[in-house]
Amino acid sequence: MAQEKSFHRGLPLPCLAGLLLVILLVLFGGPPAVLAQSLTGERLGEGLSISIWSPQAKCPNVPPLVAIDVDPERYRFTVHYYQQDGLTNPLEIHQWQERTSHDLVFNAGLFRENYAYLGLLYSEGRSMGGRRHGTWLGLFVAEPVEVGLRRARVLDLAFDSFDEQQIPYREVAQSLMLLDRTGKIRVRQTGKRAHQTLVAEQGNGHLLILKTTDIVSLHALGECLQDNFPSLRQVMAMDGGSSSDVAVSSSLRQAASKIPGSHSWIALLEESTTTHIGLPAVIGISPRRDQTGTKTR
Repeated sequence: MAQEKSFHRGLPLPCLAGLLLVILLVLFGGPPAVLAQSLTGERLGEGLSISIWSPQAKCPNVPPLVAIDVDPERYRFTVHYYQQDGLTNPLEIHQWQERTSHDLVFNAGLFRENYAYLGLLYSEGRSMGGRRHGTWLGLFVAEPVEVGLRRARVLDLAFDSFDEQQIPYREVAQSLMLLDRTGKIRVRQTGKRAHQTLVAEQGNGHLLILKTTDIVSLHALGECLQDNFPSLRQVMAMDGGSSSDVAVSSSLRQAASKIPGSHSWIALLEESTTTHIGLPAVIGISPRRDQTGTKTR
């Protein structure tokens, strides 16, 4: 204590004020970091929570986003493609959720007018006919074949390898890379605005599904995440516009209704897209069976 008192007495007042400011910034991380890393939403399951992130104070051109935090150790991801499921036409998001019974379903990557997927697409280790896209280098992967790999993550094919002859993951979907591990925004500033769905890898190993509640440009969204969400390691953008969609099961909505609070995310998800179009490919999220004592597939 004596040394500490001597140290403070020897500091000029301006230096002491600067030191206190540095300490406050270290402790609290500044307004953007606190905002970004304190998403404590409604816990809907062990390893699953939903919150609303409203970044308008720092990003006036970015609307609120529904943020779904998923722990891959407790929840599994499954890719679905309509032809794989024996369907003649794609289903809209709520039909997909009812058919698969996943807790949550969100849209996968981009596709052609004939519903052919643009990029790599694997389900249960089998290719769904997509081919590697040369410039869209974001790769969602889940359910590893080998022991020791993370159960789900976002890969960046500009840095990460992916062997199509011996695929390391059973569930794969390729799309645009939005923000990479160096902090670089990987989309051009075109000014085009639309609803967006993002998949982000966090520093703690969780995945974050982000769904905008209004139209926004991908570049503006990337800048906002870059400046205000430092816990994100890399972010990919799934298909946007009318294809951007998330569906939550009725059982989860009922469970949320029993928790005190406004549950504003429910209305935001329903209202964020005016029409629900048929989606050829989606990704479902469900609890791992081994949590209840049943063997995982």
